[in-house]
Amino acid sequence: MDLIARISEHFSESAHLKLECMDTLAAPIGAAAQLMVDCLKADGKILACGNGGSAADAQHFSSELLNRFEKERPGLAGIALSTDSSTLTSIANDYAFEQIFSKQVRALGQKNDVLLAISTSGNSKNVIAAIEAAHECGLAVVALTGRDGGKIGELINGKDVHICVPAHSTARIQEVHLLTLHCICDGIDCLLLGVD
Repeated sequence: MDLIARISEHFSESAHLKLECMDTLAAPIGAAAQLMVDCLKADGKILACGNGGSAADAQHFSSELLNRFEKERPGLAGIALSTDSSTLTSIANDYAFEQIFSKQVRALGQKNDVLLAISTSGNSKNVIAAIEAAHECGLAVVALTGRDGGKIGELINGKDVHICVPAHSTARIQEVHLLTLHCICDGIDCLLLGVD
């Protein structure tokens, strides 16, 4: 096995997928940034959820809001729903793992808020339940998925934004999700602070 060639192939696949997605995803990414800015200007907050690597992406995004991205600015309201181990384990133990995010959305979500729901397959049951809870509470949803969007793609309504990466490799989808989240952070900063 030629490990260097294999690594080079990963870089090439990642770069090609990002370029292939650029034209398709630019408009929904822009719409997501605008939706989140409208939320923040209305004193709303962004709740973010996902599992595994998507949980890490949700936490990463929330930290970029609360602290800063690339420009100095006051913190923005963002909460990663995957970070409180006591809350997660109590809900999973007392109710069901599928409810770990939806119970938090119902408790913390308010009408001007946005739910950022991340699932590479589009079929994560607890993320689906969170989206259903968000809709019940009047929240808009920004969904990051992959493949064909899965069941999450079927839940998206008129005020939501769906950003679906048309790939099958979980790693490649996650790489585009991370770039997408950085683009959203940059878009939020540009819309709030202007462009240098």
